[in-house]
Amino acid sequence: MTELLYQTDNYLQEFDATVLDIETESRSVILNRTAFYPGGGGQPCDTGVLTIGGMTYPVARLKKQGDSVYHFLSGDIPLPAIGAVTHGQLDWEHRYQLMRTHTAMHILCGVIFRDYGASVTGGDMQPLKGRMDFEFESMRAELVHAIEAAVNREVQNAREIRVQILPREEAFKIPDLIRTKINLLPEGISQVRTVEIVGLDLQADGGTHVKNTAEVGHIRVVDYKSKGKVNKRIYVEVE
Repeated sequence: MTELLYQTDNYLQEFDATVLDIETESRSVILNRTAFYPGGGGQPCDTGVLTIGGMTYPVARLKKQGDSVYHFLSGDIPLPAIGAVTHGQLDWEHRYQLMRTHTAMHILCGVIFRDYGASVTGGDMQPLKGRMDFEFESMRAELVHAIEAAVNREVQNAREIRVQILPREEAFKIPDLIRTKINLLPEGISQVRTVEIVGLDLQADGGTHVKNTAEVGHIRVVDYKSKGKVNKRIYVEVE
């Protein structure tokens, strides 16, 4: 089982851990704890390095499977032994850009749900850019400009962002906890992580975020498209 350090501290850039298991064929290691986000919910995984016994292993990608996080190591350096002590270091620029972007997407989601009652039907992001789909029957330039102005007001409002891990029963008492059209939370999850933009948005989410909307920067709507009768896509960039 891997302790998920990123769930409670999104700003942790380095950590120490122990190798619990290795998979030679895939060149992956499982650690007892990690600050690397393995990806999910439209957010890409982190990148960085593991230093083990004086050797530096680039972390090319990650995957969460069950209670374990697999760290896939690039290169041809021999894999470490089980029990080896490792020091992990994230590519912080990459992670922080994703934190700003993910929070920007939650601001967008919160504003549209508050002002128009539209649910999210899909989304994806890369560092400093992303897209989100909403249940809108129609979309026009005037509406998009109004949405862009509203999300940037929320950035300027410098709203605090709080993260909590709640028992499933308690979490699902929160109205509108799931903002996506389809509930993506597996049935077996006993605890639910929530991310709250105080006064704007509260929803279940496993990704990484900044502490305050003021850290996001300017959000620019760069395009919008119709993806179906009641499905409209908004593209944003963070500056």
